[in-house]
Amino acid sequence: MAEQNCIPHRLSLNERKELTVTAVAEVVSFDEETVVLRTNLGTLFVQGRELQLKELSPEGGQVRVTGSI
Repeated sequence: MAEQNCIPHRLSLNERKELTVTAVAEVVSFDEETVVLRTNLGTLFVQGRELQLKELSPEGGQVRVTGSI
């Protein structure tokens, strides 16, 4: 968990169609309407329609979600 503290926490939402999140420790759950991510600052819930995980980088803690967010 100490390594995760060094990764900057960043949320980038592009036209409500693509969300990139850094410093993610774990993808708790996901389906087409909800993605639950755990970071060392807490749990992040992403809701929408037709959600898909497009990128999951455990080393960098980066997750990219697409759909209608």
